Amino acid sequence: MHYLPNIIFIILLIVGIGFFVKNVLKLKRNIFLGKEASITDNKSQRWKNMAKIALGQSKMVVRPIAGALHIIVYVGFVIINIEVLEIILDGIFGTHRMFAFLGPVYDILIGSFEILALLVILAVVVFWIRRNVIKLKRFLKPEMKGWPKSDGNMILYIELVLMVLFLTMNGADYQLQQMGADHYAAAGSFPVSSLIAPMFEGMSVSSLVLLERTAWWLHIAGILFFLNYLYYSKHLHILLAFPNTYYGKLTPKGQFKNLQSVTDEVRMMMDPDADPYAEPADDAVVPDKFGASDVQDLSWVQLLNAYTCTECGRCTSECPANQTGKKLSPRKIMMDTRDRLEEVGKNIDANKGEFKDDGKQLLNDYITPEELWACTSCNACVEACPISIDPLSIIMDMRQYLVMEQSAAPTDLNNMMGNIENNGAPWPFNQMDRLNWSKES
Repeated sequence: MHYLPNIIFIILLIVGIGFFVKNVLKLKRNIFLGKEASITDNKSQRWKNMAKIALGQSKMVVRPIAGALHIIVYVGFVIINIEVLEIILDGIFGTHRMFAFLGPVYDILIGSFEILALLVILAVVVFWIRRNVIKLKRFLKPEMKGWPKSDGNMILYIELVLMVLFLTMNGADYQLQQMGADHYAAAGSFPVSSLIAPMFEGMSVSSLVLLERTAWWLHIAGILFFLNYLYYSKHLHILLAFPNTYYGKLTPKGQFKNLQSVTDEVRMMMDPDADPYAEPADDAVVPDKFGASDVQDLSWVQLLNAYTCTECGRCTSECPANQTGKKLSPRKIMMDTRDRLEEVGKNIDANKGEFKDDGKQLLNDYITPEELWACTSCNACVEACPISIDPLSIIMDMRQYLVMEQSAAPTDLNNMMGNIENNGAPWPFNQMDRLNWSKES
């Protein structure tokens, strides 16, 4: 019976981590349903971008208040989780504060953990107020109703509970140390929890041990729950922001990718010596579909973008189309892509690894042509994203499908393309008449 708590802890740890690994494998499977994208260029710049944007939070502080609060929560999350290593080792081996032998270093660590925990609590409260009391406009868009709103609040509640449990655990531990209880040797510095320790005065040693152990168990169980909740939450960006910024776009912001098959055809048309009836070269790339109508038509990098989206709404708040009342919301584009990808993944799971046509697709069932054509391709959404997500690339690929597969461009655009084909310019004037204006007196 002496080892029963250790056994229970190890089982809890294996189940929690095992379920997390299962979800990570499913996530990887879903992302690589996308088309191949070979990204091997400029590795040094990509590492710099990851360090600067994902680790250094450089684009978060463009909005100082939200940026500062996010950095507090981010740093708190990273550093306080160092303490989780000690909890895991204590749980496995049945020890208590295994790293206490570090002495003054341990005191500094625990003290900094506590200060950060308090700052995280304050930041979380401010974030909650911004969402639910002040009700910032970007959190009230149509795509944020229902689960996205609940998810945003759920994350805040989980973080708040975890920090309160951490300080409660330390406060009871500190009080037990002061009482000289067995197995609670003086270790650590408690600048925050020592202030709440007087609340526990008058409690017996057995009651304090029960309180400390309960908070300890709930804290580690909460961390494992949070770890597995990530897959179902916008907070998946905690893990994916790093690869996403590494694979982020490096080309100039206004540069669009060319479809190689179209480029080859245009070059042939412009070559006076080319044989228009010649068979395509053996290595010619002829896509089976132009553009994208469903998630499988997008690249795996675009699908990674969709899973990485934080739903912060900075892209939508900067979008000129959205600001003028159009239906387009770059955030919704990413959320819809992720939702459709999840639907496709569940379809595959239900059909033993094969996708069964469900009669649905990303275009029309999730994203409407009206949204796509509202985009001005200004790149404001790409520039605003704090973790290098590119909604514009998905919009342009879906537009390409509408034009090249369905001939479903808006009338004005069809007229312009017809004029370019017939007149060599976007305007409806014959080339022979271009200089008529100069003859007018």
